[in-house]
Amino acid sequence: MIGLSHYLILAALLFSIGLVGVIRRKNLLMLFFATEIMLNAANVAFAAISSYYHDLSGQMFAFFIIAVAASEVAVGLGLLILLYKKYGTLDLDNFTMLKG
Repeated sequence: MIGLSHYLILAALLFSIGLVGVIRRKNLLMLFFATEIMLNAANVAFAAISSYYHDLSGQMFAFFIIAVAASEVAVGLGLLILLYKKYGTLDLDNFTMLKG
């Protein structure tokens, strides 16, 4: 039987994968993907704990995180498209050398 600890281990693994992605990525698009993985790990943890305690507050908080993630994707992808059209790349190393 799958218990709470299994879900929390899965959430911890997903969060650590996302954290490594945030730390190591040079591409802005991959940085957004890694951030989404971290937010989904938090959603898994909140939903599992909420189900374990038979309380809906964790699931409602997970829905709030989903709404924040959707707005982040909408704004972030719009900015990424503008950056790519202007500079032709999404590499973070190239943005540190931009002339201002």
